[in-house]
Amino acid sequence: MVKLGKFELHVLSDGTFALDGGQMFGVVPKPLWERKLAADARNRVRLGLNCVLVRTGERNVLIETGIGDKFEPKYTDIYGIEKTTTLLAELGKLGLGTVDIDIVINTHLHFDHCGWNTRREDGQHVPTFPRARYFVQQGEWEHALHPTERDAASYVTEFFRPAEAQTEFLEGNCEILPGIRVEVTPGHTRDMQCVWIESEGERACFLGDLVPTEAHLALPWIMAFDLYPMDTLASKRRLLPQLAELDALVIFSHDARTPLTKVREEGGRMVAVTEVEM
Repeated sequence: MVKLGKFELHVLSDGTFALDGGQMFGVVPKPLWERKLAADARNRVRLGLNCVLVRTGERNVLIETGIGDKFEPKYTDIYGIEKTTTLLAELGKLGLGTVDIDIVINTHLHFDHCGWNTRREDGQHVPTFPRARYFVQQGEWEHALHPTERDAASYVTEFFRPAEAQTEFLEGNCEILPGIRVEVTPGHTRDMQCVWIESEGERACFLGDLVPTEAHLALPWIMAFDLYPMDTLASKRRLLPQLAELDALVIFSHDARTPLTKVREEGGRMVAVTEVEM
């Protein structure tokens, strides 16, 4: 747990999974990226499934919901999913159940970010958090329902559509509640959003897949998954110096070792400077 002004931040894990290293690092040569993340025999790198619980004192806000538990064995193997823990188990350790979550914010709707938006119950998919309002960009929702051939595998409709009645669709930057706002940061998808958390002059930012791991702080280290890589570059150029100037906590969606850090500029590069105790 990290105190942020009056808020509490809890980084919660939904286990780990693995993706091809070339996909994760795009044009970066393997001899470079493998110094940061070692590849397994199938050229996959091990990644975290990091979610954030913000306890404001009045609301329990969940940012991202991990990969969930609905994959068949074939895909569990393909993606190397390891359930050392689950998001629901992590909430349980804090004394919280699914009915205690008031707000769910998804940066985007790829399967590894919205897996617990829904769950199976009596052979049907239903919202996991029955009292929550879910927030996502309108454009992301529309694209998730009608993806291109290039990114169709990244979206699993059953992971998010059953919660449609509880979902509020945003159009651009928006305050969700005092101290929590979203900022659209295009690149990975056109309408991906980062989440800012602010209390008593202290700030944190959940970067989603704009900067999925500490290794991706380097500006040209951009995933092959990104639909608009030059927009990713522009978003990183704009946002990362702000985070350094504001001395903000940075939260990575997929770094299994360093989910929280701060950043600063050194020699023209953005680097992580602080591992934050939780």
